[in-house]
Formats: sequence, structure tokens, C-alpha cells
Amino acid sequence: METTLVLLKPDAVRRGLMSEIIGRFERRGFRFRGMRLLQLDRETAERHYAEHSERPFFGELVDFITSGPIVALALEADGAVQTVRDMMGKTNPLESAPGTIRGDLALVLSENVIHGSDSPESAERELGIYFPDGLL
Repeated sequence: METTLVLLKPDAVRRGLMSEIIGRFERRGFRFRGMRLLQLDRETAERHYAEHSERPFFGELVDFITSGPIVALALEADGAVQTVRDMMGKTNPLESAPGTIRGDLALVLSENVIHGSDSPESAERELGIYFPDGLL
């Protein structure tokens, strides 16, 4: 079993897409190990996106993820990281296949409704940021 982090970004919360996205993970059979609704501060957002700190879009990432409430999910399944990545679709919604979360629900690259850890190592690091007290 593998646990991964999923974030429903501010645009997903603002647009009322939480139940649609969470329902997709429930129907797929993921076990929910943790769920939190929170407003990120800048310091936490910068820790989350640390790997992008030298890229020109870093400030925009931090500004967006702190612009409103998010939902952090800890999801468990065999192959959870890759399964979530497949369900999300490509980062650019215009390149995401219909049937994926971004392909069906996202509008633009800068507001693509969801984040999922890209490797088991990233999942471990990111889960520690959003669930520092551990999981269920």
C-alpha cells in the first residue's frame, strides 16, 4: 500500500468542485487516511513548492495556492501515486484527456484544480507538511 498527497486547489474549492473530485477518488476505491480544509500561509506554500524556488513562476504558484482555502487529502491504495497522476491528467488542462479531472474540470494552466505528489518520495515529504501529526 502507498499513500499520496492530493490538494484541491483554491479554484476547485471556489468553484464548488470538492465533492465531484473527492467522489472520483471514493469511487476508484482509495482509502482516505486524512482530510483537511485549510488556508495556507506563505511559508508553508513556499515549503510545498521548494523544488520550484528558482523557476520564474515560483511566485505565481505561491500566490495562487495561498489565494483561498484548499483541501488536503491523504489517499491510500496500491500504486496510489501513479493512479492519482493518471486520474488528474496532464498539468495543462488543454492537453488533458476527457475523463481526467483536469480534462473535465480545469480551465487554464494557472488554475488547474488539483495537485498530486509526483513520486513516493515527494508524497512522503508533502504528507509531512500537511499532516504533521500523522495520518488516521
